[in-house]
Amino acid sequence: MPLIAPPLSLYVHMPWCVKKCPYCDFNSHGVRGAPPYAQYVDTLLADLDADLRDFGSALQDRPIISVFFGGGTPSLFTPELIGRFLDGARSRLRFIDHCEVTLETNPGTVEHGRFDGYLAAGVNRISFGIQSFDDAKLKRLGRIHSSQEAEAAVKSAQDAGLGNINLDLMYALPEQALPGALDDVDRAVALRPTHISHYQLTLEPNTVFAAHPPPLPDDDAAWAMQEACETRLAAAGYTQYEVSAYAQPDRRCEHNLNYWRFGDYLGIGAGAHGKISDAASGEIWRRWKTRHPNAYLEAAGQPARIGGHSAVPVDELPFEYMLNALRLIHGVPLDDFAARTGVPMACIASPLEASRQKGWLENDPHCLRTTPLGQRFLNDVIGGFLA
Repeated sequence: MPLIAPPLSLYVHMPWCVKKCPYCDFNSHGVRGAPPYAQYVDTLLADLDADLRDFGSALQDRPIISVFFGGGTPSLFTPELIGRFLDGARSRLRFIDHCEVTLETNPGTVEHGRFDGYLAAGVNRISFGIQSFDDAKLKRLGRIHSSQEAEAAVKSAQDAGLGNINLDLMYALPEQALPGALDDVDRAVALRPTHISHYQLTLEPNTVFAAHPPPLPDDDAAWAMQEACETRLAAAGYTQYEVSAYAQPDRRCEHNLNYWRFGDYLGIGAGAHGKISDAASGEIWRRWKTRHPNAYLEAAGQPARIGGHSAVPVDELPFEYMLNALRLIHGVPLDDFAARTGVPMACIASPLEASRQKGWLENDPHCLRTTPLGQRFLNDVIGGFLA
């Protein structure tokens, strides 16, 4: 089957935050002085223009299905600046009707009344980095907000008319026990967000926590937290549709779904990554931008803005696809593999059968889906598709 161009999203990276959290390995930089926010938005649009020229026909007539402002802390940017970028992007690209536009938000950086402005600018989904409702745990994580500020920020966004809200929560925090993890879930549910992202704290390389590890719950305790919290979320009406994502009916995150279904996305901003499929050539391209904000600003849409650009080797495509698709609880159509990679099904017949024999994948001729056992050993399942 030839490669078929999948849906296209737009990721926009905002690299500054008030201060770097000790667990964070994202491309984020603590604010020093007054960052050039307005100049950065102009540079984003120049970056977008250059990518549109570079990818040319591979993007022709392909609408944007979702936009995601990630960071860093995008809510450090005023609604006016967010609106300036969205207006510029809409003048260059066609957005689908009711396009999902998400803004990541730190509860400690939101000014009262600003949510009205974000909504007017075109943002229709807010993602709050809550992490915990335990003030002691928040301090240990280096967060700048309190649990009270988190609750007030969520309610402020709801009062402003933003009806699609995600809360990020972590579990297996330093010295956390099961009751604490469940209390975080209960307090999140009480706010009635439409979506909850619930994921385990892990020690990532090149972070403060990796260099000075805090005392974390062991694997068995972390698994017990995950299972108990899953049950509590399900009882509250949140359906798990991905390893760490739970949503009310019809409120799944379309942007992240496009990632997990091996869709395409333009990556704009310092350190942003993108993936573009060229149906004509049959190639899938990865592109990432230079990481440091100053270097990115200096490049201002010129070739120096590109940190790297390469085609994904054909023998790596099965692993890349499975790394995303197998995270989805209900799986993906089996035919999507060939359509979105251009790789024949015969190339994965052996690892597919091996995973089914081990009870890791459902024996379904039409759907690629992990079993509950496969979800428990997901890294092993995905590893079976390495070149």
